[in-house]
Amino acid sequence: MVNLQTFAGARVLITGGLGFIGSNLAHRLVELGANVTLVDSLIPEYGGNLYNIAGIEDRVRVNIADVRDEYSMNYLVQGQDVLFNLAGQTSHLDSMRNPYIDLDINCRAQLSILEACRKHNPGITVVYASTRQIYGKPNYLPVDERHLLHPVDVNGINKMAGEWYHILYNNVYGIRACALRLTNTYGPRMRVKDARQTFLGIWIRNVIEGKPIQVWGDGSQLRDFTYIDDCVDALLLAALHPAASGQIFNLGGLEVISLRDLAALTVEVAGGGSFEIIPYPADRKPIDIGDYYADDRRIRTMLGWQPRIDLRTGLARTIAFYREHRHHYWDVQVEGV
Repeated sequence: MVNLQTFAGARVLITGGLGFIGSNLAHRLVELGANVTLVDSLIPEYGGNLYNIAGIEDRVRVNIADVRDEYSMNYLVQGQDVLFNLAGQTSHLDSMRNPYIDLDINCRAQLSILEACRKHNPGITVVYASTRQIYGKPNYLPVDERHLLHPVDVNGINKMAGEWYHILYNNVYGIRACALRLTNTYGPRMRVKDARQTFLGIWIRNVIEGKPIQVWGDGSQLRDFTYIDDCVDALLLAALHPAASGQIFNLGGLEVISLRDLAALTVEVAGGGSFEIIPYPADRKPIDIGDYYADDRRIRTMLGWQPRIDLRTGLARTIAFYREHRHHYWDVQVEGV
């Protein structure tokens, strides 16, 4: 059984550390007594937000740097015990509009990070945040790790390459690395000012502002969702468990729900609001994956991970967070301040 108290005194580096997942992970690691360094570029189009570390800002080290900067990464990986490699370009639409930027961040930069580890800290443990997007349109459900990979956008292709660079460096160079294929992670501190990170973020913003939630298509598409606390649990387990080395794991959630029902649940939990079913925007339809939900038995069996937060509870916590802190997430732009 993995003991998370092992992180006490550990030196931990988080790329994308001021973003959604990275900052929530940082809060947990600080509670566990880790020495945490956060790396983030604070580029406005991405998820970094200094308010995400409110309450722990004096207990973490923040380095404003871009993972594409090889010299910075060569320095930052030195002396670290664990690297949670979470930095990335997450917008599927942006990847189609600006494929070279996506290639730079999600592919080339990942190779540079791994080279920095190989040259300057080969004993480090690396946990990489991959995505279910690399599966593309599922051939069967639920989707397990043996499913064919056929991404439907540039982002999925580059994330797939980034994932496999990590597995290659594990297998060839002995750098302990694994990948978690995340699916619809949501919760406090996620980007909600637009849909670049997750559609659920803009849904929550709209319901709080009294605007209708827009459900694209017919609303029958099935999805599963991982609450951020459960995602953080999985990242921590993957970093510590000996069986994780060289492995790839799906993350899922406790329930599968249609987007129409999710919109209705969001309105119900918020205590008001509405939703509307509208046709797909022309630029979105070609990269839609239809139904998707994960078979995550592998991580449950091998690492002992178990999601704990149901969708209703997670939505309630998330909506309450943004009602209290909305000023820091969309009324003014604090990113880069």
